[in-house]
Amino acid sequence: MIDYNVIKEKMDKSIENLSVKFAEVRAGRANPAILNKVRIDYYGTPTPINQVAGISVPEARLIVIQPWDLSILKEIEKAILASDIGINPNNDGKVIRLSFPELTEERRKELVKDIKKQAEDAKVAIRNTRRDGIDMAKKSAKEGEMTEDEEKLAENKIQELTDKSIEEIDKMIENKEREILSI
Repeated sequence: MIDYNVIKEKMDKSIENLSVKFAEVRAGRANPAILNKVRIDYYGTPTPINQVAGISVPEARLIVIQPWDLSILKEIEKAILASDIGINPNNDGKVIRLSFPELTEERRKELVKDIKKQAEDAKVAIRNTRRDGIDMAKKSAKEGEMTEDEEKLAENKIQELTDKSIEEIDKMIENKEREILSI
């Protein structure tokens, strides 16, 4: 028999990954999630910034990073400069400030295009999961483990899961696009 929970979990994983990617998109507001991928060399170990420093957002377009160990301030600054977040850190010897400039209309449209591409990739992953599930149903029917009617029911159930997942992604795109364009 087909385990629909496994199929649903795979689809949910694709949506979850997209949600993480959307959180990292810099939409003009300061969002600490953009630092998630930035790692510093902390005593020989690549470490996320949020594990060696306090990160706060005192204003809408400002992130303040306050390391617990001031000796790593330069390391954090280097890691931010080396990353692709596109913000120059401002180091005053105690904290690092990241000021987010206003987004231009052109940059906003670019960001919307990027999120749509990321969403399309997630939809492709969901469709691949659907294909795999339907292939499993066909194989089970071919091997006599299920009837043709059960195969059709399985295909319909898998398609239903797919449609719900795609719909959820469409809502996510709409919300993120509104957030980017209305700042």
